Amino acid sequence: MDDSAKPGSFYDSFTKINESISGFLDNVYGHSIVWVLIVLLLGAGVIFTIRSRFMQIRMFPHMVKVILGSRDGAKGGISSFQAFAIGLADRVGTGSIAGVALAVVAGGPGAVFWMWVVAAVGMVTAFIEATLAQLYKVRNGDGTFRGGPAYYIQRGLGSRGWGIVFAILLIFAYGFSFEMIQSNSISQLAHTSFGIPPWASALVLILMTLPLVLGGVKPIARFSELLAPAMALLYVLMGIMVMALNYQRIPSVFSEIFAGAFGQGTYVPPAVAGATGAFVAAITTGIKRGLFTNEAGMGSAPNAAATATVSHPVTQGMVQSLGVFVDTMLVCTSTGFIILMSEPFWNPDRSADLDGTALTSTSLVTSLGGAGHVEGIVAILVMAMMICFGYSTILGNYTYAETNYRFIVGLKRSTLPLKILVIFATALGAVLPLVAVWSIADWATALMTIVNLVAILLLGKWALGALRDYQAQLKEGKIPEFQSLDNPHMPGELPTSVWHVKGGHEESWAEMEAESHDLNEAK
Repeated sequence: MDDSAKPGSFYDSFTKINESISGFLDNVYGHSIVWVLIVLLLGAGVIFTIRSRFMQIRMFPHMVKVILGSRDGAKGGISSFQAFAIGLADRVGTGSIAGVALAVVAGGPGAVFWMWVVAAVGMVTAFIEATLAQLYKVRNGDGTFRGGPAYYIQRGLGSRGWGIVFAILLIFAYGFSFEMIQSNSISQLAHTSFGIPPWASALVLILMTLPLVLGGVKPIARFSELLAPAMALLYVLMGIMVMALNYQRIPSVFSEIFAGAFGQGTYVPPAVAGATGAFVAAITTGIKRGLFTNEAGMGSAPNAAATATVSHPVTQGMVQSLGVFVDTMLVCTSTGFIILMSEPFWNPDRSADLDGTALTSTSLVTSLGGAGHVEGIVAILVMAMMICFGYSTILGNYTYAETNYRFIVGLKRSTLPLKILVIFATALGAVLPLVAVWSIADWATALMTIVNLVAILLLGKWALGALRDYQAQLKEGKIPEFQSLDNPHMPGELPTSVWHVKGGHEESWAEMEAESHDLNEAK
């Protein structure tokens, strides 16, 4: 990426190490872990879809109603909408642009179909894990909460060891490798489109990230509340414009997506041969990239869901479930159609010379730009959106990493080492070649997801019990408020005082202080 790099330099050595790691991880990940992931991911989604009686379909209008009224009621903490925005900011990142583009090139148009499948069942999986995060959350003592898979693994399954394993995997993925991906995508696009040197991008990203990362979760929540929905809407509108300008190609694009999903399309990825190879490439690439972008079942978004102050756990479960729909069905689908509608997408010479971000940018410029100053305006707009996508995701990633860092070391320990790691990864990703980072991210994502999916399969009955309680109150015409004590819909008593009274907001200071200590200290 940097023309000044010379053979034998650190840059060149890092490139060779990256290529070696990438080859090894692609071989391991592509032939073993990915199939375990596919079975667990789709299996859990189908199981919870049936057990919840297709809640993602029958309760979809109610989800929209909940999200429209979720900006109020934080009572000094983080509102439901702010927690949704943190999750959306993380989901709708450069993976929605670069990741989807890579999936379409490597897996063909059929990869888009398998992203849709992951999202359809993933909405329920996201609901289950977000509801569990709310059920097992603990207080910070300042009006906010924290929680997530590490907490419900320890509290629900009684295993702090596996909670720590999950927390370490998440810190590695979200505090390091994913931060590098975001900054690298921004840096590459700036260098390709405008000739901006990578070191300049690194410096700007450090200056932008430093104040909010040092400020903690609350400033990030307020920032994400404004930025994430706006950038998602703008990007979807650009996708709609591309479809409107190329409406005659819509039937053929849908045909390629559905045919390619089963290896029958006209486009065969260069790395595979035959219908079977094309099918395998479409399903594996689509599911891996779909998981990376919408994060359903991965165990990351529940860390944001747990921070919300709500009157019922199911409320935040539905809000986070809708986030999967927004990310995959709207944003990622927009990326897929932007690429597939730009003529000719499947030219091997064209896609071989572009990374995922540049491919999407070039496709947008081709479809919307035309000639002269209009093309320049579109390129600038794409760059601005890419900065917003990547920057908001860097901040969202940090909040997840901080929650799990505190799970391991405690509330009293400084988070400065984690902040330094995030800032270092952001700078490093902007200036170094990252051949292996997508492979490393996929590997970490797979392990995280497997641990989390096993946990939610074992604990799912608690989330489903909370859903029954929520629906019962709705039928009675009440505004649902949750209470864990003597609740006939729940399988037992929750090991937390947060929900001992309706709404979970009226504990004594003694109870709040007990919840504020780390679980290992509280023991």
